[in-house]
Amino acid sequence: MCLLLVIISAFFVSIGGQQNPTISFITKERIVNIGDTIDLSCSVQYARDYPTIWAKINRDNPVNHLFISKGSSLSIPDNRYSIRHDDASSTYTLQISKIQEIDAGHYQCQVVIGTSSRVTADVNVFVRIPPVISDNSTRSVITSAGASISLQCYSFGFPQPQISWRRENNDLLPTGGALYRGNILIIHNITKNDRGTYYCIADNNVGKGARRNVGVEVEFAPAVTVDKVRYMQALQYDADLHCHIESFPNPSIIWLKDGYELKDSQHHHISIFSTSHEFTDSVLRVKRIEKRHYGEYVCKAINKLGSDQKIIELRESVNVVCPPSCGIGYAGFVGAGSRPYVEYRPMACLLVLCVLVSRLLSNQ
Repeated sequence: MCLLLVIISAFFVSIGGQQNPTISFITKERIVNIGDTIDLSCSVQYARDYPTIWAKINRDNPVNHLFISKGSSLSIPDNRYSIRHDDASSTYTLQISKIQEIDAGHYQCQVVIGTSSRVTADVNVFVRIPPVISDNSTRSVITSAGASISLQCYSFGFPQPQISWRRENNDLLPTGGALYRGNILIIHNITKNDRGTYYCIADNNVGKGARRNVGVEVEFAPAVTVDKVRYMQALQYDADLHCHIESFPNPSIIWLKDGYELKDSQHHHISIFSTSHEFTDSVLRVKRIEKRHYGEYVCKAINKLGSDQKIIELRESVNVVCPPSCGIGYAGFVGAGSRPYVEYRPMACLLVLCVLVSRLLSNQ
């Protein structure tokens, strides 16, 4: 009697197992590189009479699930996919070759029992993707001295990239140190010394990483410097007064004498030229100096953030100062009551010699 019960129980268990397919094995999570080939295996039991399906699941939009295979046949015409069935182990192996970024996602092995009944097992596939810096990251900033700014940098890839900041030439960051880790670099009370190029670096150990150059321009009031505060020159010779300006944006530059702005004239010539970004030089040439030209000159620079100036003194000298008066020239008189002067110019020298020789010959 007991033996009969055991046989009956085993019979019902066998029938029950056939009516309830199961998935006994599914490949574990895979992390692969672009271009790789992967195998996803799914082993089923008691499913001979039921279709086994591989699908890529769209969790955001279930209507767009991608059904790849059914049984041992492919459902989509893509030669990157292949399906193998091992009858002995009842294993269905989906192979994906030449892995692309779009292949990352959620794959599901399904045994279809009825129209609304399925046995499922899932496996995630992650594709290593080099970092790409997002378009919503900072590209450039123009600000004023004393303000606070934030440089933002975001990226995507797999694994999730880490963000760090550096400065050009590994200069120290305003936050201290040569490296800052984090998506947002905040600079408080910015100064002109903080201007320049900052590097946002995204790295996840896939490929060479990504970098974006972020230009930071700091507007600041002009700062005027001079090579010399005093220049010497003899009467009737030229003198050049130099001043240098650091400023952003570029300044307006004027020269003053006794409170009056100087313009180009027979006695004054003003030159202004940029030496590099944010640096400007100006030279005031005082030509054929007269007594009234000696005194204090002011080099003044102005922009929307302020102004700065330096005083340069021009004094009389007995000796001719070279440069700018470095040639040999002609002798003459400035005017009635004035003493003779010599302006050194090579071409005029020959003329003077000719006149002197002619006079000597005439006297003989």
